[in-house]
Amino acid sequence: MLTADAVIIGGGIVGTSIAYNLVKDGFKNVTLIEKEEILGAGSTSKSAGGVRHQYSNEINIRMTIESLKILRNFEEEMETKIDFRRHGYMFLASIQETLSTFKKNVELQNSLGVKVELLSPEEIKDIVPQLNVEDIIGGTFCKLDGYLDPSGLVYGYSKHFKRLGGKIFTSTEAKGIEIKNGKVFSVVTDRGEIRTETVVNAGGPYGGRIGEMAGIKIPVNPLKRQIFVTSPFNHIRPDAPMVIDFDDPFYFRPECGAILMSMADKEEVHGFDTTLDWSTLERVVEKAVHRIPVLGDARVMNGWAGLRELTPDQNAILGEVPGVKGFICAVGFSGHGVMHSPITGKLIAELIIDGKSKTLPISEMSIERFSGGKTALEKGVI
Repeated sequence: MLTADAVIIGGGIVGTSIAYNLVKDGFKNVTLIEKEEILGAGSTSKSAGGVRHQYSNEINIRMTIESLKILRNFEEEMETKIDFRRHGYMFLASIQETLSTFKKNVELQNSLGVKVELLSPEEIKDIVPQLNVEDIIGGTFCKLDGYLDPSGLVYGYSKHFKRLGGKIFTSTEAKGIEIKNGKVFSVVTDRGEIRTETVVNAGGPYGGRIGEMAGIKIPVNPLKRQIFVTSPFNHIRPDAPMVIDFDDPFYFRPECGAILMSMADKEEVHGFDTTLDWSTLERVVEKAVHRIPVLGDARVMNGWAGLRELTPDQNAILGEVPGVKGFICAVGFSGHGVMHSPITGKLIAELIIDGKSKTLPISEMSIERFSGGKTALEKGVI
């Protein structure tokens, strides 16, 4: 039987960030387990890599602000490329209700020191001339936003985690969590048992299943989301922003000389299947060509499907679970796990080492909010 001061279940971007921050801050005997052969092979590798401030809840805006403080110096400090391109994020509204929500969001964002602009259709087209804005009544833009390479973050965090003495076990699946007298006692894996008093659930879409191992119901719902990529396409400049068509949920951005695009669909499948469904391509292309007519000349070259981890209010679940001492959640990011992983690692490390998060209060992210009726729907998620 191995022993650890903390075991982190899940070797994606959130798990590796937490692991690194723990050992960096002096919690040396830390073990990270991942069921896949390589770290970051799950949802992290399927992410579009967006980083944005444009949320409706203050805590999510603050999470991005704090993450960016870390990301600014990440490449230098971690000696790893993350290809962070701050080309901006643009949201489009086609109905008045959405535009009214955008206006309220912008007031909040600007009050927190984030420069976000309200745009007219004409101003939107000035930024991305290829857009069809005939049915658009307005939008928002933040030039501080952008997108990056999630695999670079995973590599940087895991490399330095190991350098500082952390242990990583890949191809190792958690099968059970033993609880004794209301406290975490050990993690049972398919390769043996690890004795520990602290477990971090960073299992992404599998966070609910990990909770069940400890007799805990965690409201995380895995949702399949697909991304398609065109062949090289030079009719949209490579520094164009991420564009999100909010009312007919669709987004696109440049990627390595091509265009990456995806849509939210009412028929999206809940569950753990990640098979790419090429039959949906026609609907994606229809949306794409309507919003960006020049894409009619592009050819779709590749695609993939991944899992998002949705909670009922589309906010993450952070913190210790009441009634099970030592069981800590860092799941349910609802599509913003990559962008909030840097600060999440810091916050969870503070919670474990100091007994509370210091950089930001995370009480409103506690799982208790669902039973206490204190949820606040994040409206900036598609």
